[in-house]
Amino acid sequence: MKFTKQIKPEFVDSRGGITKLLDDGKTNIKSILLITSKTGSVRSNHYHKKDAHYIYMISGAMEYFEKPVKGNAKTKKVVVKAGDMVYTPPMAIHTSRFTKNSVFMAFSIKSRNQKAYEKDTIRVPSLIK
Repeated sequence: MKFTKQIKPEFVDSRGGITKLLDDGKTNIKSILLITSKTGSVRSNHYHKKDAHYIYMISGAMEYFEKPVKGNAKTKKVVVKAGDMVYTPPMAIHTSRFTKNSVFMAFSIKSRNQKAYEKDTIRVPSLIK
């Protein structure tokens, strides 16, 4: 899991600011989703065989749980708040629990048309104990 806290504007003047959320020169984004979640909601409970995604929290907060599909690694947990971003690679089980009403964006490297998404997504039990 790659977790970046409190991404700040890179440039600010009297007109406003510019914040780079992702500019690594190598990631090819195929899908951008704007998602809302209500307090107490649990999402994900799956992994992707080939897809990877970044989640950028616009407002609200969630607990984000992740662990590799293979091996005996322990589940990692981070609290993602407004201005934070978390990356999930392929073959990583992930679960999200929203502690506040939230708005976030998901930037995926694969298309999210429903047929392709379902083919790449494996549903699993929640990582929340």
